[in-house]
Amino acid sequence: MNTTLPLLSPSALADTDATRRFASGDPFRHVLIESFFEPGYLARLLAEFPPFERGNARNEAGGLGGKSVVERIRGLGPAFAALDDLVQSPGFLSWLSGVTGIPDLHYDPHYFGGGTHDNRHGQELDPHIDFNHHPVTSEHRRLNLIVYLNEGWDPAWGGNLELHSDPRASGDRIVEIAPAMNRCVIFETTESSWHGFTKIQLPEAERGRSRRSIALYFYTASRPAEEAGDPHSTVYVDRPLPGHLKAGHTLTGEDAHELAIAIARRDQHIQRLYADVQRLMTENEQAKAALARSRLARLAHLAKRGLAALRR
Repeated sequence: MNTTLPLLSPSALADTDATRRFASGDPFRHVLIESFFEPGYLARLLAEFPPFERGNARNEAGGLGGKSVVERIRGLGPAFAALDDLVQSPGFLSWLSGVTGIPDLHYDPHYFGGGTHDNRHGQELDPHIDFNHHPVTSEHRRLNLIVYLNEGWDPAWGGNLELHSDPRASGDRIVEIAPAMNRCVIFETTESSWHGFTKIQLPEAERGRSRRSIALYFYTASRPAEEAGDPHSTVYVDRPLPGHLKAGHTLTGEDAHELAIAIARRDQHIQRLYADVQRLMTENEQAKAALARSRLARLAHLAKRGLAALRR
């Protein structure tokens, strides 16, 4: 056992089969490690997990949503500060490289998109592939490590992580993983590592709880050429409409509500893409203006030199 990683459970550190399971994961490389954190440390994390209201509960379009995120976990308390120390330590990064076979991993000090995630009843996440380059460092995103913190979670309540072979294909293979307490899922991030989670549908008596997790992302300075892709933001595939919505079906109130949610979600994705296009067009215009200014400055300099030569 690696005694330099005391926050991880002895069983997680002794799991010598994790490397094989990761390498053989389907539909893409991934591994589940149960009882990930040491029990005493887990209790400290649970006690410091932030209330929903503390996090950024706004969706990508800026509206209030059912997901709350706190990216900078170090300020949440001593247990989370210890986690921040752990995931950037050489010992932990070496252990993670050993499990996944990916060398020279770096942790993200910005926690961009990561940190604590808290999702309420009705929330779901469409299948997507993650942004592939860090927005600040431009490093390659290689791994997601998620630890779930949900005591007694019933898989029938939804919120199950889905790993897809290709959500756009009729033969899409899907692996579902329930967000059970202290369950760690590590999976690679590539141009085909499609994932999301199913709609959270809590019974009336359980509506006071939410789907909680800690998400940690890891990067490398380079990656194999065959895996590399042009830089992109998160790419979503909207879920298809429920199968019962077909010709001849009479819409119920619940059907109308589901359709409204689906349309709003698709509009949100379109708005985000429009914003990306607008930003790129603005940057392009700014670059052209800067180039024009530099050319004018160069011409003015040459003209000034020419006039000076004529005066001589």
